[in-house]
Amino acid sequence: MNEDIVIPVAFFITVIVIAVGIPIARAIARAIDRKTLTPAAPPELMQRFERMEQSIDAIAVEVERISEAQRFTTKLLSERAAPERALPPREPGA
Repeated sequence: MNEDIVIPVAFFITVIVIAVGIPIARAIARAIDRKTLTPAAPPELMQRFERMEQSIDAIAVEVERISEAQRFTTKLLSERAAPERALPPREPGA
């Protein structure tokens, strides 16, 4: 083959391969990336997570009730102890 034709033909073939190959390579890379980012969770696992979430919410409500009862008890005890801390009445003649 003539050397004057080989170089331009090789150049155009390279350009065509690059122009077609880069989008194909990107599409393949995106498809692989999508598969790794979204792992499929089995439905049993999702149901278990939902039950755990409901249980944690119930525990949070109960802990809030306990803390409210603790604040109420502390308030009652502090109000009951306040008169005892007062100074005793003065005795006559002292």
